[in-house]
Amino acid sequence: MAWLYLLLALAAFAVALKSTSVALSVICLLAALGFLIAAALGLLARRIGSQSRDESLILDPAELRRLREQAQAGRAAGEPPAA
Repeated sequence: MAWLYLLLALAAFAVALKSTSVALSVICLLAALGFLIAAALGLLARRIGSQSRDESLILDPAELRRLREQAQAGRAAGEPPAA
C-alpha cells in the first residue's frame, strides 16, 4: 500500500508542475505531501510489525510463577542451574 501512496504522490507532483492554476498547484502539492507522509508511515508500520514478537510466546503470570517455583526448588535441592 505504501508504494501506491508513493505513486499517487508522484502523480500529484506531476499535476502540480503541469498546472497553470496556482490553486490547483497548491492543492496537488498538499496532496503529494499527504501521500508522502502516508507512505512513510506505512513503511514504518510494516517494519515495526515485522520485528515484533509473537504474542503466543509471552508467559502468563501463572506459568511464570510455576517456573520460578521450579527454579527455587532446584536451588534448594542443590541442582546446578539449567542452561
